[in-house]
Amino acid sequence: MAVQKPNLKIAEGRLFINGKWKASRSGKTFPTIDPATEDVIARIAEGTADDVEESANAAHAAFHDGPWGKMPGSERAKIMHRIADLIEERGDELAFRESIDMGMLYRDAKGWGIPHIANMFRYYAGWATKIEGSVKPAEGVGYRKELMAYTLREPLGVVAAITPFNFPLILSVSKIAPALAAGNTFIHKPASSTPLAAIALAEIAQQAGMPDGAYNMITGPGNVIGTALTKHPLIDKVAITGSTATGQQIIRDGAETMKHITVELGGKSPHIIFADADLEAALTWAYYGIFLNKGEVCVAGSRLLVERPIYDQFIERFVERVKKIKVGNPFDSESEYGPMADDKEHAKVMRYIDIGKKEGARLVSGGNAFKIDGKGFYIEPTIFADATNDMKIAREEIFGPVVPVIPFDGFDEAIQLANDTPYGLASGVQTRDIAKAMRAARRIKAGTVWLNTWHQYDPSVPFGGYKMSGYGREQGWEALMNYTQTKSVWLELGA
Repeated sequence: MAVQKPNLKIAEGRLFINGKWKASRSGKTFPTIDPATEDVIARIAEGTADDVEESANAAHAAFHDGPWGKMPGSERAKIMHRIADLIEERGDELAFRESIDMGMLYRDAKGWGIPHIANMFRYYAGWATKIEGSVKPAEGVGYRKELMAYTLREPLGVVAAITPFNFPLILSVSKIAPALAAGNTFIHKPASSTPLAAIALAEIAQQAGMPDGAYNMITGPGNVIGTALTKHPLIDKVAITGSTATGQQIIRDGAETMKHITVELGGKSPHIIFADADLEAALTWAYYGIFLNKGEVCVAGSRLLVERPIYDQFIERFVERVKKIKVGNPFDSESEYGPMADDKEHAKVMRYIDIGKKEGARLVSGGNAFKIDGKGFYIEPTIFADATNDMKIAREEIFGPVVPVIPFDGFDEAIQLANDTPYGLASGVQTRDIAKAMRAARRIKAGTVWLNTWHQYDPSVPFGGYKMSGYGREQGWEALMNYTQTKSVWLELGA
């Protein structure tokens, strides 16, 4: 089928600070590139530390003196519901921006990406009136008085989010929605390579009635904007999704001002296929686990652990299925995944494929880069069989359509291999034995365990990692704990 791209135009990207759209203080811009065609889509304002200063002051004033910080939860909820409505109204455009900017399939962005972010705003709008403290059975110390003690859950203040390129809207809204529901003001710094959806989301926030300064958006390089946000004394919290190295640097920088920080970082998620699994279902979930969004997913099932009795059969069937995958333009309805998000990600994945070959893993499918009509950052779906857990391709996050397959013998070795990683973001198990699946879920050290499925998400279900995959949770009521703080209040009632 021919590529059918919506006829939508992208204007020059500007900064959104204190309710106004403006150029960078420096006047500089940078290009954002269509990874399918390598064409420049638009030029984007390149923010500076001075722009961060202006946005921090605006967000601080909006929280402490402006209407947002004083607004009842029911009024915040109305605005958040309006944002959700506008997301749905502009769903075609938002999906177009996601696809043209980072290569996500248009049908995925439109079919489940846009509904998911609208649902997140509605879910947290419901929480805006339910953030509450509690009365404590306090007795006092040293003398008997009639006392009362209670707690308040209060917003932190100004929250900044630094978000990645791979799911620009989903991984931004998972921070924005709970932060706003709790009453914080917000500054968003999207990934430089995929800023288009964030610009539209700022337009939607303004249209929905966010007060000036309560929502701000700055585009620009991470080493300038991200560093300035993390070190700024008026910013109370930073939330990031990114690489482990980036998260570690933000933690160090944030320590200077004792910032609240949550970090959702890298992963090398084990996908365990036991011999008693439904093989057809296991093949399907192994496919989706690694190749959804061309493997540019932090929770991708990027280590396949297959029990030895079915190992050869699984490899044969998996290769057979993967060789039928059509990689192509994200606006082609027949494409199963699109190009890497940019040339740097493309080059990194190809380096790892070369490493896998040199390490001695057996390349059984893919392994090549290619272009369509001479353009695009495309990579074939790639499988390495007979890998070992000490290989770089099994230990380091590749972030692309590449998966090593590792054999194992028995339950205990499967768990040992699954946990033998510095990461702990996600994991999965395929087996018909539900008791075995639940035992595995208890023993795997990861923030998410999918049993006989993969890539399932809901705004009510918390998401986050163990070990080097970060700390803090997104989604669910648990996320609200990361955007609020507890105040204890004591009252002496009399003798």
